[in-house]
Amino acid sequence: MTPLLELDGITKRYGPNVVLDDVSITVNKNEVIGLIGENGAGKSTLLKILAGVHKPDGGVMRIAGVDTVFADPADATRHGVGVVHQEQSLLPNLTVAENLTLGSETDYVRLGVTRRGARRRAAQEMLDRVDSGVDPDSPTEDLGFAERQMVEVARAISDRQSDHAPLLVLDEPTSVLQPADIEILHDRVMALREIGSVIFVSHRLDEVLQFSDRVYVLRDGHLVGERRTEDVNEKELYSMMIGKEAADEIYCTERRTLVEDVAPVLDARDVSVGHSVKNVSLSVKPGEVVCMVGVAASGREEFARAIFGAEPLRGGTVAVNGSPLSPRSPKQAVGAGVAYLPAERRTEGMVSGATVADNICLTHPVSGRRGRAAAARQIAEQWIRDLHVRPDDPDTDIARLSGGNQQKAVLAKWLCDDDLSVLILDHPTRGLDIGAKEDVYGLIRDLSDRGVGVLVLADTLDEAIGLGHRIVVLRDGHLTAEYDSVATEPPTKLELLEMMM
Repeated sequence: MTPLLELDGITKRYGPNVVLDDVSITVNKNEVIGLIGENGAGKSTLLKILAGVHKPDGGVMRIAGVDTVFADPADATRHGVGVVHQEQSLLPNLTVAENLTLGSETDYVRLGVTRRGARRRAAQEMLDRVDSGVDPDSPTEDLGFAERQMVEVARAISDRQSDHAPLLVLDEPTSVLQPADIEILHDRVMALREIGSVIFVSHRLDEVLQFSDRVYVLRDGHLVGERRTEDVNEKELYSMMIGKEAADEIYCTERRTLVEDVAPVLDARDVSVGHSVKNVSLSVKPGEVVCMVGVAASGREEFARAIFGAEPLRGGTVAVNGSPLSPRSPKQAVGAGVAYLPAERRTEGMVSGATVADNICLTHPVSGRRGRAAAARQIAEQWIRDLHVRPDDPDTDIARLSGGNQQKAVLAKWLCDDDLSVLILDHPTRGLDIGAKEDVYGLIRDLSDRGVGVLVLADTLDEAIGLGHRIVVLRDGHLTAEYDSVATEPPTKLELLEMMM
């Protein structure tokens, strides 16, 4: 059978840098293909070529056997290629139906009047194709992440004008999903395979093996291997990605040590935030790593943002290093020695269009006037080396970096503060490959050794168990359990799930 997609010798350059070098991939009809690689391996560039954002500098792309070059993203969509990006693009102030029909509003207007019933029926047909139970009249901002994701999928495969099966590309689709939602997504992907093909891009190797029929591995812009999932395991895939043997355990349980019984650097008492957090008390000692876990809508994100002054406190008190803090703005929190890494790094953690050096020195600029630019560049270069940011050019636009390297640069801007006392990390490893995760875990260990108190909103339960001196559980805005992983054995994932659910 003719493959649905063939990439034959695809090459892409940015100036002198070759980011994709002679990459060849085949996607057959009714097949799920996994695509893995470290941050900076070339995955994002390959997806932009498939989405019609970039054109390759060499090689041939064939869609259903026909040589094709996409003129733009709309052309890719017309050819049946839909890409659902990690950063969702739905407009929250519109309904689901309005989002799904955005750009074709004139199809539902007669004599100047919008035919809402016709638009709703069209949206319902799109949702039915992906087996989504979302109400087309629901405001998009009221949907959960998993529900919004299925709306994105419905939109991605709805506008094709080709007569061949659709090809759907899912970029890190499980990065913020809970286990139950991941199972639902798996069922949806298996259903989509019946009508087309799927390219599944993820850093979570267990999910790549669960979802995919075959896996392609990229490293440094080269295709280094292709495996059937039934013939490979996570350890071999890791070795192919990184170029070295996988460690059995990448977390820092072996480095967990007793934290001295001293006054906390962060002491929050009876904190309430809106209707989502209710009378939560939590302290963090110098050098202690406290991991907070909970399902979606548990209140942990709102708690973290309130400590940083990004959301207003409804009640309670906060003290940093024994001094009262009423964080009415992030500026006040930063002045008290509190730093915060947001989950949405692209929209809240960095300034696109500015250089890596400018972003690293953003919150703590170099003082003085003479030689300030040179000093800032020197500081940035040091952090780029220490955190292995790629590319290692401080003058690169941060938007050009891969997600993992952006995360490292966003982290670096807080590490410039010599008075840093409390670092709040909201899903710090979301979307990062295993190698980049190791770098972040090493950084957390170093901060702990420096005496910085670290509050981590863990991405997975394994991460919380491996990293935390203590683990606290939030459910429905209440702190429901606390585990001391130093004094006793760490909790099991089952114990944590029972307390979370």
